[in-house]
Amino acid sequence: MERTFVMVKPDGVQRGLIGKIISRLERKGLKIVAMKMMKIEESLAEEHYVEHKEKPFFKDLIGYITSGPVVAMVIEGKEAIKVVRDLVGKTNPREALPGTIRGDYGMDVGRNVIHASDSLESAKREINLFFKEEEIVSYSKADEIWIYE
Repeated sequence: MERTFVMVKPDGVQRGLIGKIISRLERKGLKIVAMKMMKIEESLAEEHYVEHKEKPFFKDLIGYITSGPVVAMVIEGKEAIKVVRDLVGKTNPREALPGTIRGDYGMDVGRNVIHASDSLESAKREINLFFKEEEIVSYSKADEIWIYE
C-alpha cells in the first residue's frame, strides 16, 4: 500500500467541502490513516511550498494557505498518489474535468480547494512535515476484501 498527503485548503474548509471531499476519497476505496484540522504557521507553509520560493506568486501562496484552517490527511491505498491525483483533477480548476474535485468545486488556480502530493518523494516529505509517525494509524477495514483482490 502507498501513502500520500492530501490537504483541504482554506477555501475548501470555508466553503464547507470537507465532508464531500472525504466522502469521495473513501467511496473510491482509499483509507484515511491520519487527519487533523490545523492553522498552518508561516514557517511550515514556506517549507511545504519551498519549490515555489523564487516564483512571483510565492508570497500570495503563503498568505492564502495560512489565511484559515486546513484539513491535513494521510491517505493510503494501492497507487494512492496517482489515484488521488486523478480524483483531484488538474491544478487549474477551469481545465479540470467534471467529476474531479477541482472540476466540480473550483474556478481559479489560486482557490483550487485541495492539495495532493504529486510524487512518492513529495508524499513522504509532506507527510513528515505535517504528521509525526505516531499520529499515523495502521488498521484494516472490513471492506478491504471487497475493494482489493
